[in-house]
Amino acid sequence: MILHVDMDAFYASIEQRDRPELRGRPVVVGGSEGRGVVTAASYEAREYGIHSAMPGSRAIKLCPHADFVRGRLDHYASVGRAVREIFHRFTPVVQPLSLDEAFLDVSGTIRLHGSPREIGIAIRETIRRELDLPASVGIAPLKFVAKIASDIGKPNGFVEVPADGVREFLDPLPVSRLWGVGKVGQTKLQRLGYRTIADLRVKEVEALKSQLGRWGEHLWNLANGIDRRRVVVDHLAKGIGHERTFSEDLSDIESLNAVVSYLSEQTARRLRRARRLASTITLKYRREDFQTFSRARKLSAPTDSTLEILQVAEELLLEMRSREPRSVRLLGISLGGLTDADAPKQLNLFGEETGENASSKVDTLSDQIASKLGKHSVYRASSHQWVDRKNDKPKG
Repeated sequence: MILHVDMDAFYASIEQRDRPELRGRPVVVGGSEGRGVVTAASYEAREYGIHSAMPGSRAIKLCPHADFVRGRLDHYASVGRAVREIFHRFTPVVQPLSLDEAFLDVSGTIRLHGSPREIGIAIRETIRRELDLPASVGIAPLKFVAKIASDIGKPNGFVEVPADGVREFLDPLPVSRLWGVGKVGQTKLQRLGYRTIADLRVKEVEALKSQLGRWGEHLWNLANGIDRRRVVVDHLAKGIGHERTFSEDLSDIESLNAVVSYLSEQTARRLRRARRLASTITLKYRREDFQTFSRARKLSAPTDSTLEILQVAEELLLEMRSREPRSVRLLGISLGGLTDADAPKQLNLFGEETGENASSKVDTLSDQIASKLGKHSVYRASSHQWVDRKNDKPKG
């Protein structure tokens, strides 16, 4: 059996735990002062219609008396690692999906820890006892069913779907519960007469394929309880990224270059910490009117070099600015096409000493200093303007 464990309103719950005066109140992480977007919202805030990725200005209008707090991503990551350590006490087969959720295959530890239900209860109680945080658990023989179960049980829920009860569980649910069905997909399916998962299940698969192509076959499989995906240990992240929303829109290239330098350093450092190499670099760019653009470049060889990532990011910024010269509200850098940094590397054809070695030494030394003294203890001179401005912002 498979467990899907999902922390409830993770970032907001951590803030409520750390600041007892926030418990029971609508808490919004991010989006303060009407700037940027909401990163997370407590369930009390969600009652007012606030949700993640919503513009902060909209959240303030919906609930002006909410407590808006600045995000503490490093702290959340630390708590996320503590949650994951608890998972590993009960099974080595853990597939993290993000900081706050994971799939667990407990088939091999039943004799040690009890039934899947007993394991799920123990995990939830351990998280509550040691971390004082709520979690929802879904148990099912299939990954997507376990995830639906945990979603339905939120917050602080526990839903178990037995192997012989999958069809009964899925049939009455709306098609939007299936993986891969968003608002547009739901509208399309409803237009064709498919409102519940049962409507898809009883349809001939060939009929669905003729209407929807391969997507129709995918939906038919899920509706009939067919999901051959296993829980994958040490699931390789698809990407690593870092972005910042500005308290004031930026327009001068010097400031934007400073931000790009800072983001490149932070993202590259996370990449090296994860022992990964990146083969694509993407620059995300949001204008003052919330229009969002991105440009990407594939590298000739995978890298974890801050200098190489920075050089490409600066080139992407110049390309973007030549087309979109308006003021900027957000910049982000993401690294994709990740591979294992410990895999064998192709040697230089002539065995020559290159600047890459010097760059690697700088990165290694920088990482060592940052790990001991904090991430802002060492940074490139080109990042100086942004780090100073960032550190001058009031906390809280």
